[in-house]
Amino acid sequence: MNIKVGLDIGGSTTKIVGMKDGEIIARDIVKAADPVTSAFGAVGKLINDHALSINDIEQINITGVGAGFPQGPILGIKTVIVEEFIATGLGGLYLSGLEHAVVVSMGTGTAYLEAKKDSVRHIIGSGVGGGTLVGLGLALTGTSDAVKLSDMATTGDVLKCDLTIGDITRNGVTGLPMNVTASNFGKAADDLSREDKMAGVFNLVYQAVGTVAVMASRQCNLKDIVFTGQLTDLKECQQYLIPFEGLYGVNMIVPEDAVFATALGSCLAEGQENK
Repeated sequence: MNIKVGLDIGGSTTKIVGMKDGEIIARDIVKAADPVTSAFGAVGKLINDHALSINDIEQINITGVGAGFPQGPILGIKTVIVEEFIATGLGGLYLSGLEHAVVVSMGTGTAYLEAKKDSVRHIIGSGVGGGTLVGLGLALTGTSDAVKLSDMATTGDVLKCDLTIGDITRNGVTGLPMNVTASNFGKAADDLSREDKMAGVFNLVYQAVGTVAVMASRQCNLKDIVFTGQLTDLKECQQYLIPFEGLYGVNMIVPEDAVFATALGSCLAEGQENK
């Protein structure tokens, strides 16, 4: 069947995408105790769920922080290692339908890439990302479950936590609405609920990511910014990122299946065979 498989292997989670004739035919997320188990488990699950045989898979391309752990071919199938930034950039372009864009990878930290069909360039990175959100959430609420933290943030009031321009001046600032954040957590008080705190944390993380993304787009003279990675799966993502469009004249794009961008991009990339 000439199926190509892409794996984005993390510490204990593997995202898998299957492609045939340039089209996505399968995608999934598999968790296990370690990267090798999750990678092999993801391929096995793909074969089982889609009634495939090992011979149906032409090649497996692997990327991510756990890509160095599998020693040799996975299940005897030709296995190729792909550089992660290249995979993320190509995956972001494919999902957005663009030829040239800034692609933002929101993982534990955040990477900012200039992506073209024939090249991907790392612009800059930031330590603010999913790890920040989960770490602050644990410190403030006692839980590190991202979905539970998101649910808390949804019912919180960010205006009880953050200072806006309207809070500090009556005259305004040229070109900026009065409701724009002037200081994250600048209004925080002792009586904040954990829901209000989490609304502030989500706003802080996504605004920090969005601000650097706008700066990266200006450095590249581009308006299209494509967001990928695990943080795109939370409902606050678009809520806090989309306002940047009106403020700075950019296109903030969160494509469907953005969580699978790196696994998908590994399918599209060339790499070095893992012998």
